[in-house]
Amino acid sequence: MRNPLNKTITEIKPSGIRKFFDIVAEMPEAISLGVGEPDFDTPWKVRDEAIYSLERGRTFYTSNSGLKELRIEIADFLKRHYDLHYDPLTEMLMTVGGSEGIDVALRAMLDPGDEVLIPQPSYVSYEPCTILAGGVPVPIPLKEENEFRLKPEELEAAITDKTKILIMPFPNNPTGAVMEKSDLEPIVEIVKKHDLFVLTDEIYGELTYTGEGHVSIAAFPGMKERTIYINGFSKSHAMTGWRLGYVCAPKEITIQMTKIHQFAIMCAPTTSQYAAVTAIRDCDEDVANMREEYNDRRRYLLNRFKKMNIKCFEPYGAFYIFPSIAEFGMTSEEFCTRLLKEKEVAVVPGTAFGDSGEGNVRISYAYSLEALKKAMDRIEEFVEELRIQE
Repeated sequence: MRNPLNKTITEIKPSGIRKFFDIVAEMPEAISLGVGEPDFDTPWKVRDEAIYSLERGRTFYTSNSGLKELRIEIADFLKRHYDLHYDPLTEMLMTVGGSEGIDVALRAMLDPGDEVLIPQPSYVSYEPCTILAGGVPVPIPLKEENEFRLKPEELEAAITDKTKILIMPFPNNPTGAVMEKSDLEPIVEIVKKHDLFVLTDEIYGELTYTGEGHVSIAAFPGMKERTIYINGFSKSHAMTGWRLGYVCAPKEITIQMTKIHQFAIMCAPTTSQYAAVTAIRDCDEDVANMREEYNDRRRYLLNRFKKMNIKCFEPYGAFYIFPSIAEFGMTSEEFCTRLLKEKEVAVVPGTAFGDSGEGNVRISYAYSLEALKKAMDRIEEFVEELRIQE
């Protein structure tokens, strides 16, 4: 029988995170710090609007681009928060989560053989989506001594005559790294010098803990026309299961992304879109409260690792911390496997997010402070035992 499978698909490895999730599912006493999902409930006013929309029978397709009212609210939000100016009717597309936005953007823009620069460690979807779109992923290994920020010399060294897109995954999953305005300025100049496009994934933009707050690369002069901006509601508004994101881009790119979206998806979930109108318009205070709680947890974890003498740079974004475990002389996967088996605490190997994550582990603090304290006590015991064994 002829092989029914696409060779490209079969050669892409499943996410390295899934292995640990599957093990934890069989361990009822285990504490998992591995999931990148808010532990807060979606704000009640958002859920209430969703219920109301169902009661009113608003269960039909929206336009392919998404609910007009929602796109107008998002345009106002982006202008108000990040000085981004997009036409909600021609430069915006509602997607099934930010992940679909990444996929349709790469498929709309890449020709076979085009190179995509991917700073790593970073979100697991960039590389396979590049391959599925016919592109060639080119990792840029980021360094812990630079707080996992992309440096201009690293970018310059990776560019070839085949480079088309630079992915900017900041605030970063898994490291929590951010790019401040001073970090972005030289990157912008290199992008313009080499006539590159940028796909900026800013799904964690609202969860930034620096004094200046999040800065979008799309807001720099001359960047809007060469940037595809990805965002959504999953992280900022605790709406992961609602599956709603959006992409903003120049009109000519948006037309082609919408075409792909039309044939593959039709439209983003209608109920989620009505709920998101309330989320984006009326929930700034809810988001601020969640951000403050995350920040308290972030500081708690930093303090605990400092007391353990575990090397850990300070992350200023998302809800992850990325401590170094290099001193123990084992791989990240070995460390995580032993921690899970011996102390029943699940964290994620840094290598699940690219080879440059070796020597680190990702810990999510999207969990209650009580759960974090219990898990950190177990991690401290594990670390002390490892040091005694040395």
